[in-house]
Amino acid sequence: MTKHTYIPRTTNYTLNPGDELNDLRMSDQVRPLYDHVKKFIRDTVEPMSIEFAKAGEGKEDRWSFTPKQLEILEVAKNKAKKEGLWNFFLPDDETGQGLKNLDYAYIASELGKSPLASETMNCSAPDTGNMEVLERVGTKEQKEKWLKPLLNGEIRSAYVMTEPNVASSDAKNISTTAKLVGDEWVINGEKYYISGVGDPRCKILIVMVKTNPDAAPSKQQSQILVPRDTPGVEVLGPMYVFGQDHAPRGHMHMRFNNVRVPKENMLLGEGRGFEISQLRLGPGRIHHCMRTIGKAEKALDLMVQRGLTREAFGKKIAHLGGNMQIIAQARCEIEAMRLMVLKAAKAMDVLGNKEARVWVSMVKAMVPERACKIIDQAIQMHGATGISHWTPLAEMYQDVRHLRFADGPDEVHWMVVGRHELSMA
Repeated sequence: MTKHTYIPRTTNYTLNPGDELNDLRMSDQVRPLYDHVKKFIRDTVEPMSIEFAKAGEGKEDRWSFTPKQLEILEVAKNKAKKEGLWNFFLPDDETGQGLKNLDYAYIASELGKSPLASETMNCSAPDTGNMEVLERVGTKEQKEKWLKPLLNGEIRSAYVMTEPNVASSDAKNISTTAKLVGDEWVINGEKYYISGVGDPRCKILIVMVKTNPDAAPSKQQSQILVPRDTPGVEVLGPMYVFGQDHAPRGHMHMRFNNVRVPKENMLLGEGRGFEISQLRLGPGRIHHCMRTIGKAEKALDLMVQRGLTREAFGKKIAHLGGNMQIIAQARCEIEAMRLMVLKAAKAMDVLGNKEARVWVSMVKAMVPERACKIIDQAIQMHGATGISHWTPLAEMYQDVRHLRFADGPDEVHWMVVGRHELSMA
């Protein structure tokens, strides 16, 4: 028999009581802000959300907001701004709250429990990622024209990357072209599932394009600012998510037909698209995971409430079959997800976005998958009501399930984690 000798690998996951990565406490100075956010959601956002939904009933144009809806939303936004509950996601003190990713993780999990909470406090995707890009790499002119109104919550934006005819999970495949003709970039190509373009308040697009097919693979792509109303920007129609168009924001199928923008609209520089993506997708992916945990918490709350208020076969539903274990496991999964996301957020604070990539990939692959399962179990416990419009569960499931594609498919993130493990051998 062959004797095998086990040689321990050296990894960066080893627990160390003195390791800064394992201190996942919220900062003492942020706790009052966290409590304020929870109170604001309870007292302002949730009542406003009901009023907002009623104000949109019966509107003729699905791809619009009624004047009353916009008025209700602006009142809540102005109140949030007045109370200092604005732009949490930006780390810079001048433009945001100066929060660490770890501190924002706690707050974002609360934002995820209410559909309009993020927008009310100007922390909605894709604007968060787009604002962070503009703040970090935008020119003075670009910031004045586009970042300033985004920070003020006056306009919305979109990030335009995914294409229908290539495997967009590998950004090197992006085929939409931008060619410099004189002093203008001329853009041609087709995109789809571009979230937020249907919103009439969407005014600026950040578009991923190929500018130099002869360069090294990581230097072929660039990102360019394209105003939404530029001639040649064509919206072909909405893409559907599980049969829903998510109007009025939507996920649009688009075509760029000889779209011309000034050469000054290039972000950071030609061939630096991948570099920008790393700036944008690190925090942005974490934000999605934080909010998703809030959705899982909401689903568990609804599951417990349903289980204790309905009876069948002489018992509360919560006590039937394996439902007690399902509830218990959901709580365990939520706490496990929370700790993983906090660890990823802390890794970004301590190591930087690039070095924390493996932690980001861990939670991006794990959290939506597990949250989907919890929401699905909550739906099952509600019976037919769970798939109806009488609960938010069906919409929550759609939203969380689509996240397994939105920031890159699960398989890409698992590949990053697996590749890292193998590199430790």
